[in-house]
Amino acid sequence: MAFIEVRNLSFAYEGQKEKKVLKDLSFDINKGSITAVIGLSGSGKSTLCMILAGVIPFMVDGYIEGKVILDGENIGERSLKEMSQKVGFVMQDPDRQIICPTVEEELAFGPENLALPREEIRQRVDSTLELLNIEDLRYRNPLDLSGGQRQTVSTAAVLTMNPQVLILDEPMSHLDEESRQIMRRTMRALKKSSKTLIVVEHDYHTMDFADRWLHIKDGKIAGYRPPSGREVDL
Repeated sequence: MAFIEVRNLSFAYEGQKEKKVLKDLSFDINKGSITAVIGLSGSGKSTLCMILAGVIPFMVDGYIEGKVILDGENIGERSLKEMSQKVGFVMQDPDRQIICPTVEEELAFGPENLALPREEIRQRVDSTLELLNIEDLRYRNPLDLSGGQRQTVSTAAVLTMNPQVLILDEPMSHLDEESRQIMRRTMRALKKSSKTLIVVEHDYHTMDFADRWLHIKDGKIAGYRPPSGREVDL
């Protein structure tokens, strides 16, 4: 059985019931894999991610048809708190997620809200700073950082929650080439630790190491296959 099962999923935003953003999507994602979601702007990629993360319908209203099964359970029957411990979601705009005055506090915020022991929180913060090579940013104010650094900090803050599934919405869009290489290595390391990654990217060449490409076009699945030498017709 697949770790994530999407069956006949359709969605329209509140007040736009006749204008479906997603149209009858069905696919499976295996545990410990990397799935790259590719497609043009407006194709429905980010909407799909928000549904998989539970942002829709808990925080964004709309009309959903079909179902999403995560680890054998329908996510529509889980609370937002339960979803946040299972699925981590890093938005495209890092400023929407950063709320603390220092990087260290930002990374500790989620685990603190779970009432974890202080020593475990410290260990999660330290190991994540090291994993993403941002130990030198520990005491910096995130708002003083570059866009790429804030994007990395947002990713780190989600990782300290230790989710089973990590959803990244265009994680490399603000990064320089050195930071992109670090992000690629991080994704591979997370896969080796049995994390399941779903990564939205416009530039599919940056995700040539993904296990499968899920190509979304006009709200429908245009292709779902392993990467190949052929360019994708977007």
